[in-house]
Amino acid sequence: MDQRPVASAEGGSPESSYAREASDRAGDPNREAVIRVRNLEVGFGEKIIMKGLDLDVYRGEILGFVGASGMGKSVLTRTILGLVRKTQGTIEVFGEDLDDLGPETRRAVERRWGVLFQQGALFSSLTVKQNIQVPMREYLNMSERLLDELAMLKIEMVGLKADAADKYPSDLSGGMIKRAALARALALDPEIVFLDEPTSGLDPIGAGEFDDLIATLQKTLGLTVFMVTHDLDSLHSVCDRIAALGEGRIIAQGPIEAMLASDNAWVKAYFHGKRARAVMDER
Repeated sequence: MDQRPVASAEGGSPESSYAREASDRAGDPNREAVIRVRNLEVGFGEKIIMKGLDLDVYRGEILGFVGASGMGKSVLTRTILGLVRKTQGTIEVFGEDLDDLGPETRRAVERRWGVLFQQGALFSSLTVKQNIQVPMREYLNMSERLLDELAMLKIEMVGLKADAADKYPSDLSGGMIKRAALARALALDPEIVFLDEPTSGLDPIGAGEFDDLIATLQKTLGLTVFMVTHDLDSLHSVCDRIAALGEGRIIAQGPIEAMLASDNAWVKAYFHGKRARAVMDER
């Protein structure tokens, strides 16, 4: 199933179409923050990872989250998801303070998001279809026939062939693992999708195709995407906004133009370094 959009009627490329749509969304003054993080502090023992971190993620945007290795990008994702405990601050999702929610309300909120972890994190003893059905079996009361039909729909949605359904993770290529994990993240039709380094380990062609897939799904399903990434191509081509983490807080945020204009030393090195210039020269 080819998820790549065609060129626009004006003759622009798919990538330039994404960029125009991203600019339009980023400039909308009526954006709703579906994730609000305020004064967040997270640490492990005496080591403080984040302190005084504030961040908004707006409905319908693709937010690229960047930072130096080991600075806490994945930790922030896991903290929002409740997998890592914070020591201070508030996290609101869909207007709900997660600290104030009882178990049932919390589960209702969690059902509205999906997660693609680094390296896919598929269950090795389950087939692709069974992996996708894990969240369905936890939250939905459906017959086996309906579960199978829904799983096959998700498999098709992410561009995998039907015969991938009965394969185990060990039988899949890196790109197929990413797509299978994305299908599982979409199993419950979430409003927010968290992607942790979705293109890491993929060759440039595979990474570009995965970016196209994310952009297409965001547009057709109206997703909000929180994407931790190091991929400069992804940041340039599909992200509406970018937030940079440094010194335990957000040191710069905005569309790609704002990042390129930032005076912060790390941001300048990241977006104007040798590899960044190579990406810009290709465009």
